[in-house]
Formats: sequence, structure tokens, C-alpha cells
Amino acid sequence: MGLINYNIEKYSPQQLVAIPLVLLIISLVMLALNMAATGMPITPGIDFSGGIAVTIITTDSREQLQSTFAGYPLNDIGDMNNGKFLKFGTMDDPKYQSLSQLISQKYPDAKIDQIGESFGKSLQSQAVIAIIFSFIGMAIVVFLSFKTFVPSIAVVLSAFADMVMTAAMMNVVGIPLSLGTTAALLMLIGYSVDSDILLTTRVLKRQGKLNDKVTGAFRTGIIMTSTTIAAIVALFVVSWFGQVQVIYEISAVLLIGLFFDIMNTWLTNVGILKWYVLKGGGK
Repeated sequence: MGLINYNIEKYSPQQLVAIPLVLLIISLVMLALNMAATGMPITPGIDFSGGIAVTIITTDSREQLQSTFAGYPLNDIGDMNNGKFLKFGTMDDPKYQSLSQLISQKYPDAKIDQIGESFGKSLQSQAVIAIIFSFIGMAIVVFLSFKTFVPSIAVVLSAFADMVMTAAMMNVVGIPLSLGTTAALLMLIGYSVDSDILLTTRVLKRQGKLNDKVTGAFRTGIIMTSTTIAAIVALFVVSWFGQVQVIYEISAVLLIGLFFDIMNTWLTNVGILKWYVLKGGGK
């Protein structure tokens, strides 16, 4: 990785963690504001909030569809091959029957899927529990592996920052929390600790100068992350052109999370480890 000059000798631990810390605080504030507005840190999709999903084969424009369904809670219009994917909010039974009749008359080949609000909220709570338990499990494994508080907390903090920043960016770019993006966040927990564990192991287990150990870990870690990013970019491009919404959202979340992981591993984690070593920890 000769194109990237990575040298931490001229930066103090405080300088290394400054930018990630500011971004983490901003992300937490954004999630808190979204929590106050929607009841969830990440804006829930139809899977979790409930509603009606309609797949239609049509050449109608967005404006025409908005005019057609002006009397109904149309939240989103997505493009797909030869048609559109419409998302409606929850509505009472008479309104739903009226919508179904309108769709059947105008788009007889349409497919209608309804998710009840109570069922959506049940899925929502299960997804939150899955993320929390996965994160706790990861933290336990990290602490058992290193058996030292500061390096372990650095790995956990970096993974936590990855999750928080990714969640905040999902709100910014308009990616909802769905079953697919929940799976992406769970995968991100695993991806985010790979480079952190590599870095921490190199620093704690090997002899030599701190900068040399970190630089060696960076060369290996950035290659690992780059190959993963390349594979996910290919998936993102294919899903973009193929208009496969679920795969597109999963790959987008993973890409966002991996770019944040590069920053949190090689700034946040390195900054904490440098402070730890300068205080007499490690070899």
C-alpha cells in the first residue's frame, strides 16, 4: 500500500481520535432526534412500521402515480423492471378495501402485500433484540480474547461507533430499517472487528516499535477491507442496474459501514492503543 502514507508518530492520541469522536457525537444526536420523531433510532421501513406494498407493471410516471393515489398515504415510489414498487402507510379496513379496488381496476396484474402494524412492531422488537445480543456477544468474545480492559474497550468502542455512524447515515440517505438492512447491520458487527482484532493483536503480542507494528497491521488490514469493499461494490452495482431493492439496501449499508470502519479502526482504535502503550501497557 505504497500509495497511502500511514504514519502515526507525528500525531498524538488526542489528535487521532478527535474527528471520529466529533462524528460519533453528531451521529448520536441525529439518532436521538430520529428516535423522538419516529420512535426508532433508524426510520423503520414497511417491514417494521406496517403498511401496504404494491408491485405494478406500468409506464406511468411518478407524478401520474401520485395523482392516482392522492387520497391514500403513499410514502414511496421505487423503480423496478417494467414497473413500480409502491409503499403505503397503514390505513383502516375501509380505506384498504377502497385502495385494493382502485388498484385492481387500474392495474389488474398488480401484487398487493399487507403487513399489519402490530406484526411490524413485533418484528421491530425482535430485530432490536437480535442486534443488541449480537453486539453483547461480540464484546464478550473480545474481552475474553485480550483480557485487558483498555485494548478490549477500544475494539468494542470502534465497533459501536461503526454501528452508530452507519445508522445515522442511513437516515441521511433515506435507507429504512428493514429485515434486509437489519441483516446488514448484524454482518457489520462481524466485519467491523476483523481489522480491530488484527491491529490489537499485532500491537499487544509482537515486539518492536509501535509505529512499525501499526503500519504492518495497516497494510494487512487495508487489503482485507479493500477486497471486501470491492466485492460489495460489485453487488451494489448489479443490484442498482437490476433494481433489486433488498440487495441494493444491504450492499449500501455494508459499504457505508466499512468506510466508517476504516476511519474508526485506524484513527479511533489506533489512538486509544497509542495512549495505552505510551502509558506503559503492552510490549
